[in-house]
Amino acid sequence: MPKTRWRYRANCLVPEGEQLPSGTLRYAARIEYDGSAYCGWQRQPHCQSVQALVEKALSTVAAEPITVACAGRTDSGVHATHQVIHFDSVAERTSRNWVLGANANLPRDIRCHWAAPVPADFHARFSARSRTYRYVVANRQSPPALGRLALTWESKRLSVPAMKRGARYLKGEQDFSAFRAAGCQSQSPWRFIHYVDVFRVGELVVFEVCANAFLLHMVRNIVGVLLAVGRGERPAEWVGEVLVTRDRRCAAATAPASGLYLVAVEYPAKFELPETKPGPFFISRKLRPRAQV
Repeated sequence: MPKTRWRYRANCLVPEGEQLPSGTLRYAARIEYDGSAYCGWQRQPHCQSVQALVEKALSTVAAEPITVACAGRTDSGVHATHQVIHFDSVAERTSRNWVLGANANLPRDIRCHWAAPVPADFHARFSARSRTYRYVVANRQSPPALGRLALTWESKRLSVPAMKRGARYLKGEQDFSAFRAAGCQSQSPWRFIHYVDVFRVGELVVFEVCANAFLLHMVRNIVGVLLAVGRGERPAEWVGEVLVTRDRRCAAATAPASGLYLVAVEYPAKFELPETKPGPFFISRKLRPRAQV
């Protein structure tokens, strides 16, 4: 049977041995955004998205239509300090010009922090080895007036040790159907969680989840279950019990979007992407180390 001929499409995964069309370059960039005012990352016909504004800004810099591919599509109201994108263009611009030009055409709640040329085989989604999210909760008696859209509030004192014990049940490759939203379009509920960490920073409680990929609302559903454990409503063992049911109805309520941040995407070292702090900016703690994929 004759081999099917590969056909190029903008931002597509380039098979081994193939190249981009002559004159076309591939760039990667890091995007940070406050997701409060947007219906998520992905372009939507009925509301404003982060992707649409990023593409519009880059198109202005390139003087040609630009579309982008991303590492992970965040939901409505979710933030990112480290969304990685890539795009193809015949426009030759320096990294500095891409960054300055994009930021000059973006609203103040979306920023481009670096841009760099990458090999044809780089793909923001398919080249990623892992993604890390942080979920931030203000754990105090009164809700904060400042930053109320940047975190979630919980008045009852949370037990970090209990939540850490519960989080142990989530590690490894498992069926996360019980933590999957009804509208999830993924063909498989199986994901590999490298670790789930919980720690305090002053009045903040931070959940840090690293996995190969995530299902729709998966992190927020994990946080919802761990919060029930932290409040003393459920024992730590309940997390494992929820997992084995594979039934979303057996879990807790989904945590609000406002506390969630995409803070890191890991790629093979050969792509030589710039290293950046995970954030958000008010959390200086480094990511927890993990075993290599």
